Amino acid sequence: MNRLAFRLGLIIFCVVVFPFSCPAPLIYTPGEGWSYELPGATGKWKRTRARDQLEVAQQAFDKKAYSTALKAARRTVKVWPLSDYAPKAQYLVGRCYEERRLDEKAFREYQRLLERYPKIENYQEVLLRQYEIANRFLAGRWFRLWGYIPFFPSMDKTVAMYEKVIKNGRFSQVAPRAQMNIGAAREKQVSFFNRVDPFRLAVKAYEDAADRYHDNEEIASEALFKAGVAYYKQAQKAEYDQSVAGQAIETFTQFAVLHPGDSRVAAAQRMQGELKTEQARGNFQTARYYEKKQRWKGALVYYNEAYLKDPNSPYAEDAKARIEEIKKRAEQLTAKK
Repeated sequence: MNRLAFRLGLIIFCVVVFPFSCPAPLIYTPGEGWSYELPGATGKWKRTRARDQLEVAQQAFDKKAYSTALKAARRTVKVWPLSDYAPKAQYLVGRCYEERRLDEKAFREYQRLLERYPKIENYQEVLLRQYEIANRFLAGRWFRLWGYIPFFPSMDKTVAMYEKVIKNGRFSQVAPRAQMNIGAAREKQVSFFNRVDPFRLAVKAYEDAADRYHDNEEIASEALFKAGVAYYKQAQKAEYDQSVAGQAIETFTQFAVLHPGDSRVAAAQRMQGELKTEQARGNFQTARYYEKKQRWKGALVYYNEAYLKDPNSPYAEDAKARIEEIKKRAEQLTAKK
C-alpha cells in the first residue's frame, strides 16, 4: 500500500512540477479548430498569407512530407477559400491522399475541387485522376472502412465514381471509357446480392454508351458488341430465357450490320448461332411435350418454330419430319370421318 501511494505521489509531483515535459499534440486555433502537431513543430508550417501558406504546402509535397503538405494545403483552403491560391491548395490535398494510397479520400477531394473551382486550368487532369482512381477500384482495390481500414471491394461504389466522372465531363476524353467501365463493373457484380440482374444493368450501361457516343466508332462498336455479349451471358444462365436470347440475337445482328468490318463480327455470329440452336432446342422440347399430350396444334406451332429458328440445327430435320408425321396423321383422321 505504501509503495502504491509513493508511486502515485511521484506521478502527481512530476505532472505538477514539470508540465513542459508533456507536449500537447492537439492544438486549438480560434477560427481554424483543432490540429495535430508533433512535439516541437507547433506553428512551424503556418503562415499569415495565403501565398506563403501554399508555398509551404508545395515545398513539403515536393519533399514527400505529405502530412505537413496536407495540413498546410488544408489551412490555405480553410482560411483563404476565395483566394487565387485556394484551388491549387485543394488540388494538393487530393494529391497528398493519392500519394498515400488513400484513393477514396483523394477522389472526394478532387470532386470537391471540381465543384468549388470549376474554372481551374487543370480540370481535365483532375478528371483523368478521378477516372484512374475508379479504374483501380474496378481492378479490385478494396474500399476502406472509416477511410483507413481496408474492408471490401464494391462495384456499386465504383459505378458511383464513374458516374461522377461522367457528370463532371460528359463529353470529356475519359467519359466514354467511364461509361463503358460502368458496364464492366456491373458484369463483375454477384447477382445473389442484387435485386436486378447485373447483366441487365451492364446491358443498359453499354447501350447508353452506344447511344450517347454514337459518333465515336471505337466506343459505339465496342459498346454494341459488349451489350450483345452481356445478353448472351444472361441467356446462358441456369434457366434459359428465350426472350433474352432473342435480344442477344437482335443486338448481334445490329452490330454486324452497323459495323461489318469489325474483327469481332465472326465472334458475334458464332454466339448468335449458338443462341439460335438453343432456341431451336427449346422449341423442339416444347413441341415434344405437346405431342405427348396429343395437343397437335400446339405441337405443330413449336415444331415449326424449332425449324425456323435455326434451319441448320440438329433439331431442324427432326422438327420437319415430325411436322409431316402430324399432318399425315391429321389427314388420316379426317379421311376416316
